[in-house]
Amino acid sequence: MRHQRRTTVRKTDRSDGKADGRWPLALVALVFALLAGATVAKLLPVPVIALYAGASLIAFIAYALDKAAARAGRRRTPENTLHLLALIGGWPGALLAQRQFRHKTAKTSFRVVFWATVLLNCGALGWLTTAGGSQALRAALGAG
Repeated sequence: MRHQRRTTVRKTDRSDGKADGRWPLALVALVFALLAGATVAKLLPVPVIALYAGASLIAFIAYALDKAAARAGRRRTPENTLHLLALIGGWPGALLAQRQFRHKTAKTSFRVVFWATVLLNCGALGWLTTAGGSQALRAALGAG
């Protein structure tokens, strides 16, 4: 007689099929739609959307590597590095990675700092769409 191995399935918002598990994807889609709209409306230069896309990809990969390192007992990515990636515009990719890999979702102190970086980033992005912020950004990019 074969013994069946029992596994414990953790119920998460990502795996239960309900709409609340899809909110990170919806939020990321909304952010990139707003970035595209601001770019088309010439409120933001094209490099800004490229920065968000690139930083999000790098953040997603960093979370994947950190999760793999955690499982294997190897050296981890410092939390400050993950937060810096979020702050510079990689938070959409970080948010998707948190849900995809179920990584960094239980540690309250990490989540508080993560959402603070999201708010700071969004505030800075909002400022860049103002006349003064746009002028400062274009000057920094050498575009005028």
